[in-house]
Amino acid sequence: MPSVILYGGAFNPVHKEHVALAKAAVKKFNPERLIVIPTGISPHKQGGLSASAEDRLNMCRLAFSCIPCVEVSDYEISSPVVSYSYLTCEHFRALYPSHEIYFLVGGDMLASFPSWREPERILSCVTLAAGAREGSRSLKKSRSEVEERYCVKVERVRYTGANVSSTRVRTLACLGESTSEYVLPAVGQYIKSKGLYLNSILASVSELEKKSRWAHSVRVAVMCAENASRAYISEEQAVTMAALHDVTKNLSADSPFLQGFVPPEGVPSPVMHQFSGAYVSQKYFNLTDENLLNAIRYHTSGRAGMSEAEMLLYLCDMLEDGRDFDGVEQLRKIFLTEDLPHAMLAALEHQITYLNSCGGDIYPLTQQAYLYLKEFLT
Repeated sequence: MPSVILYGGAFNPVHKEHVALAKAAVKKFNPERLIVIPTGISPHKQGGLSASAEDRLNMCRLAFSCIPCVEVSDYEISSPVVSYSYLTCEHFRALYPSHEIYFLVGGDMLASFPSWREPERILSCVTLAAGAREGSRSLKKSRSEVEERYCVKVERVRYTGANVSSTRVRTLACLGESTSEYVLPAVGQYIKSKGLYLNSILASVSELEKKSRWAHSVRVAVMCAENASRAYISEEQAVTMAALHDVTKNLSADSPFLQGFVPPEGVPSPVMHQFSGAYVSQKYFNLTDENLLNAIRYHTSGRAGMSEAEMLLYLCDMLEDGRDFDGVEQLRKIFLTEDLPHAMLAALEHQITYLNSCGGDIYPLTQQAYLYLKEFLT
């Protein structure tokens, strides 16, 4: 029986792993056609940094052009309604009534499949095919759950992609950083030439920080953006607070940026940059969101009664990929598996234990943050 593969997604932007998964599926199923379908109005991915529908279509055409049987469809983009997958599957089932149709998804999407609109209608039209992604939930477990719940077979595409997200690519592009590690050259060139996702004001923060410090800020921004929904903030807000959190870390006390800044009394030097950072973020970068300003203002010390955004920035600053200290892997595991308050409590406990062990002073706000969460959560 002839076959067709449907491959939908926001592709905002399309990255190397999207293409690699598609190639693996084509190799497995040898379809007449691979139909790549960028979403229009996605029910799952509204908000955040975004490229236009036209730009996403163009990037998909560039990225998937290496696959001979590919067709990039504007079906969902042209639709005036929300891009529910069951509508797309029914549309293509009507176009290909005598074909086997595979609906290609990543492992993370397969795990969420039961929460999709009308999953039974999807399965009446297509056969799900899934590939894993490094660091994501077990594909075997997700396949078993879907197969058992809906009495269907989920085809395994034998490919395990790297743990890459479009969010990571958008964040890098937003901050003026290279995306070449994650997107194909033609796509990277398109993003750069069009200035997609770029926030030139946030990218200019790099001029105030040492190269190593800015690299840290970028890693924090990626981690914050990938977890923004946990803090009830947008991706753009997450990137903003992360990009600015160390803005004064490398400034001298006589810097013009710090004119007018009145240092709080009794603040140790390693903590001072959080207060000056909030000052500069507001005065020179026009940040007015008090939630984000407080996240910057307390990202080193913490404080009692922190908002989710404050906790997210504190944790990402402490646990980003470049950090290497005893216990960091355990804290990262807690961050990924627990809610933000419990992860924050574990991080504060680790910090206080470390300071006690080496005879360091514990800043009062840090102690207060710890005691507040310990009482609140126990």
